[in-house]
Amino acid sequence: MPRQAIQLPHRAIQKPARPRLHDILAEAARAAQFAGLDLDLLIHLQWSQSIKDSTSPIHGVRLEFVRSFFLFLSRLKVLRRWLETSSPARRLSTRFVAGETLEDAIAVCRRLNAEGIAVTLDHLGESVTSLAEAAEARDVYLRTQAAIQENGIQGNVSLKLTQFGLDLSEAECRANVAQLVRHAAEAGSFVRVDMESSEYTDRTLLLVRDLHREFGCVGIVIQAYLYRSKADIEELCTRKIRVRLCKGAYLEPAGAAFPKKADVDRNFVELARILLERGEYPALATHDESMIEAAKLFANKLQLPREAFEFQMLYGIRRDLQRKLVAEGYRLRLYVPFGKAWYPYYMRRLAERPANVFFILRNVFRQ
Repeated sequence: MPRQAIQLPHRAIQKPARPRLHDILAEAARAAQFAGLDLDLLIHLQWSQSIKDSTSPIHGVRLEFVRSFFLFLSRLKVLRRWLETSSPARRLSTRFVAGETLEDAIAVCRRLNAEGIAVTLDHLGESVTSLAEAAEARDVYLRTQAAIQENGIQGNVSLKLTQFGLDLSEAECRANVAQLVRHAAEAGSFVRVDMESSEYTDRTLLLVRDLHREFGCVGIVIQAYLYRSKADIEELCTRKIRVRLCKGAYLEPAGAAFPKKADVDRNFVELARILLERGEYPALATHDESMIEAAKLFANKLQLPREAFEFQMLYGIRRDLQRKLVAEGYRLRLYVPFGKAWYPYYMRRLAERPANVFFILRNVFRQ
């Protein structure tokens, strides 16, 4: 007599739940409370006309606090994991990011070049956790430089030293960057080294000075919100090192940076004047029309030809102003980022202009 089959109860295997948007927003709310901020007030700021004035408080909250909130969010790993692996969120990233692949970025660069706009390509990523990752980043940049040459792109690359291993080994980081700069020198190109938070400023300046002395085709970014930037720019001008001046997009300690936007703006104008007067082909990176007009006036006063400097902007921001500058005959270069590790960069763009949150919310909830 055949044995009767034993029926075992089925037990469903529970897969780990993927974080839902509701959970992510709740985490953001907890982050705001941890930072001492009221999320309802932050959202209210998005809809207020006084968001245009960083000195106008709403219910006691200033725009500087909104900026700090988004910079705080840029460090939250739970948000980063969810957003960088979420299809709807990746679609949102196209507002500021040219795509995930080098091919995507080259296609964008061709279009921008056709509009009379030069480019700086940046492969997104920072603070790698192994020297193998740093070497991989170096190789991506070598392929990017080769693609720029092969496709006749009017452009160059920029990089972050933490992506090249600065936190792990200064010697390995230096070797990685030197290989890229040597390749650029052989191709008649140029490498811009981005500035990160103020804890990296001295090491970044030292490396750039050394590589410039050896190869010549390397420049740096200086941030107007740091107190030290005037002295740094004056020293870089004496060495004829090309400077890209920006306002700055990291959360800094009180002793390192101007806390108020108005002070940063004033310092930007002062530093721009120094660069226009004494700098080596300066790049002025701003979307602020008042900053741009101040630079134009000073350049005219110096009778400086328009090919002696350039304005720079970020891909996806103020396209109207970009077209205007090109039509007026000014040189314009766009910072064009690409890659999968876009979240920290994206949050810093929101910190610079929090009204962009409306763009995100409108698209996240659109099905």
